[in-house]
Amino acid sequence: MRDDELRRTLSDASPWWAAAAAGRDPTAWQDANRTLRDRRQFDLGYRSGILDDIASGSPDGSLVILTGPRRAGKTVALLDAALSLCGRRDIDPRQLIHVPCDGMAARDLRRVLTLARVLTRSVDLEQPQPRVWLFDEVSGISGWTSVFKAARDSTAFGDDTVVATGSRWVSQEDIQANLLAGRSGSSERRRLRQLLPMGFRDFLAVTRPELALPRRCHPARLMDPSVAEDLQALAYGVDDYDLAWQDYLGCGGFPRAVAEYQRTGAVGRPYQRDLLAWLRADVDPDAPLESVPLLLATLMERMTSPLDQQKTAAVAGYGSREAFGLRLQRLVNSHALLRCRHRLDDGRAVPRAQAKLYLTDPLLAWLPSALSPGLARPAMPSLSEMALAVALARAVDGLEEGRWVADDTIGYSRTTSGNEIDFSPVRVPTEEGSGLTTPIESKWVDDGWRREALVLEGRYGRGVMATKSILNLEHPSWAIPAPLVACLLG
Repeated sequence: MRDDELRRTLSDASPWWAAAAAGRDPTAWQDANRTLRDRRQFDLGYRSGILDDIASGSPDGSLVILTGPRRAGKTVALLDAALSLCGRRDIDPRQLIHVPCDGMAARDLRRVLTLARVLTRSVDLEQPQPRVWLFDEVSGISGWTSVFKAARDSTAFGDDTVVATGSRWVSQEDIQANLLAGRSGSSERRRLRQLLPMGFRDFLAVTRPELALPRRCHPARLMDPSVAEDLQALAYGVDDYDLAWQDYLGCGGFPRAVAEYQRTGAVGRPYQRDLLAWLRADVDPDAPLESVPLLLATLMERMTSPLDQQKTAAVAGYGSREAFGLRLQRLVNSHALLRCRHRLDDGRAVPRAQAKLYLTDPLLAWLPSALSPGLARPAMPSLSEMALAVALARAVDGLEEGRWVADDTIGYSRTTSGNEIDFSPVRVPTEEGSGLTTPIESKWVDDGWRREALVLEGRYGRGVMATKSILNLEHPSWAIPAPLVACLLG
């Protein structure tokens, strides 16, 4: 891209510069912004808050990587942060630089770092001012971390606050070494953040505000006495949580999908096609149109058991295990798939063992049957286990940044008799130092839970059975409805 094209891109993306120069309201741009305008059509009041500290804090040289699937709201979160910053009296709007990175190459990004500072140089007349940079979808630029590394080491960019979003986590970029090792500032802010679709707790807040929520709970403390007190107080409404959980399993947590489901009782086909187009572009852009629905259907049918990639590759029509494994890795990189590794009792992963694979949002499991007639519909017990897996993985990642992208959040175990425990203990930080998460078994049932609980108790002495609607806290293992387990995990 030429300099004049880059300058125009930067000026168009940061309309608050011109407003500030002319003495106009630097927040008026929100009325004309297409992304924020489109949100108003499907707005239930949900705000992720994932960049609230950036929006309310002083520029301090922090570098934040915001990753997550497409359509989950990263761009909206970035624009909400920009709007808050523009409305503050202690920050000149010309300190704020928004960079939409679609279509850029590494050389364009390198040039942007120079041009944007020149375009905003008027803010430095009395003394140099730090900038706040908001890079949208920078992960689409090959080599972007090397550009940032060089600029953080040798230019004023190293003193600026930087937020960089991306929908793909590519290991070749080596974000940890290039950016997080000594180049992300000295504040206590979380450097690596993940914006996923709404979890069940947020889903309840916007669709069932009348339902009380238990206090969030550390995943190692799910069987503490205080949790029992909270659950007993909610026992009267178990059926209401169950019905809400079924709604969540039917539409997932993508904000627009939730809004459409809340208003019409279904997620519109145009939005489902949007999600499928994202997956096809990231996972299998050169394959026939039905390739991704078939892949999702194959995974959905097998996601509650360890996946034999060799056998599944043949069933799914891939020429080799390697070709199938490449598609799985692309799904993981795009935050559409979560691995659940085989683990030992102390939480360590078993090397080279088969993993269970979970789609990261219920709506992804519905896409095959909704858009490709003849493919099977997902089963509610499988969806319930999948949603619990994601809730637990998010809780673990929330305690220790980087666990999700390092593929080190959840696991399953096997008993000596060959039974599986869906979610075995994994190591997590606690107030005492280090601990293990409470083991969880997902059984979407209304009765007959005790026999399954004996497997859990035989292995760990206790644990949580995530049921459909049973609440029973009188045994070594507790039966807790799956929606309440998801609420506790937050």
